[in-house]
Amino acid sequence: MKTLYLFALLMLVSAAAIGQVTIQFEQYDLPNGLHVILHQDRSAPIVSQALVYHVGSKNEQADRTGFAHFFEHLMFEGTPHIGRGEFFKMVQNAGGELNASTSFDQTIYYITVPSNQLELAMWMESGRMLDLKIDSIGVETQRGVVKEERKQGLENRPYGSILEQTMSHAFKVHPYRWTPIGSAQYIDRAGTDEFRQFYKQFYVPDNACLVVAGDIDIARTKDLVAKYYGGIPRGTAPIARPKEVEPPQTVEVRDTVYDNIQLPAVILAYHMPAQGTPDSYALSMLTTLLSGGESSRLTKRLVDKDKLAVVVQSIPLSLEDPGLFLALAIANFGKTLPEVEKTIQQEIERVQKDLITEAEFQKIRNQRESEFIQKNSSVQGKAVELAMYHLFFGDANLVNTELARYMKVTREDIRRVAQQYLTPDSRTVLYYLPKAQGQ
Repeated sequence: MKTLYLFALLMLVSAAAIGQVTIQFEQYDLPNGLHVILHQDRSAPIVSQALVYHVGSKNEQADRTGFAHFFEHLMFEGTPHIGRGEFFKMVQNAGGELNASTSFDQTIYYITVPSNQLELAMWMESGRMLDLKIDSIGVETQRGVVKEERKQGLENRPYGSILEQTMSHAFKVHPYRWTPIGSAQYIDRAGTDEFRQFYKQFYVPDNACLVVAGDIDIARTKDLVAKYYGGIPRGTAPIARPKEVEPPQTVEVRDTVYDNIQLPAVILAYHMPAQGTPDSYALSMLTTLLSGGESSRLTKRLVDKDKLAVVVQSIPLSLEDPGLFLALAIANFGKTLPEVEKTIQQEIERVQKDLITEAEFQKIRNQRESEFIQKNSSVQGKAVELAMYHLFFGDANLVNTELARYMKVTREDIRRVAQQYLTPDSRTVLYYLPKAQGQ
């Protein structure tokens, strides 16, 4: 969804200036199963409400991909008390901003407003949970919006299909094999009753976490939570969770994708463990070593020294279930993908063979600490992180302690996970080439 950038008092503070500050919060459950977390921060007269539903694209059926993302859009169609198209205007007129996002594992909605508008935000968001307007007009309107978003963000965008192609090649069984954007053909087939059923199954208080963070009075906020969310009934339909387990990949997968691009690209995808596992933290640190900044190993070697690539990046898709560790590069003009791939492999083998230097290790620790603190420096950031930590780990206090898990990673751990997970037999390699070369 497009963000309304009309309220920018989100108080980002330099990590170097403040260090990590313990985030105090209260949490409790309503009788209907909604988990509530309250955090008071009176550094600015703003409040952010984040509502995270434990539903993403992995909860969809294979013949109805894109449902979770479609529903993110449908949630802005209004309620019996909010007219169609009025949701954004109401928040804007209150001096705030709102947004939403859908991923493989969750859907997030947040509203950030001046603190004297908290009750308005609660009334609006709780109304969508209680009684969303789902009719043929809204469904047909959002069908067109979602298909256009897919066209502009994926089909007509150079390299836009990389994630979709990578996931579909690397996963054969698990629903991570499709991405949140989904397939236009399946959205076209879905009827209004199917969207109502999806809503009743997943958009219920016992499948969500509500966080209110910022300039709040705790006692009054509890009263508002009870007033607006307490009367929403618990869900009655079983909440579907995927039971598929992706089998270990034992043979390398290779393919070529022809796209509307000028420069070729190579993608290497390795299976990695789920988020929150010790090895996921080590792989995240490895990512920082390889492509975290101008002085990272892949950037220095492929972009600066050998001039093989114009862009190089490593990305850990650390998900609720085991995900993927990606390394990708866009080749420089006149360079070939085999030589780019070979050089990436050489840098991976360097990590597998030798311990990284103490200087490199301290640098990536500093980078990780800075990123962690900055992520939790705004009330909006803290609200979202508190919700996610509870939803996926059952421990909202990880907002204060997760950094210690990164700091436990050793140089030996980084070498070990590179040896264990970044192996040729368990990877998927895609070559992206200009369409003209496939004709």
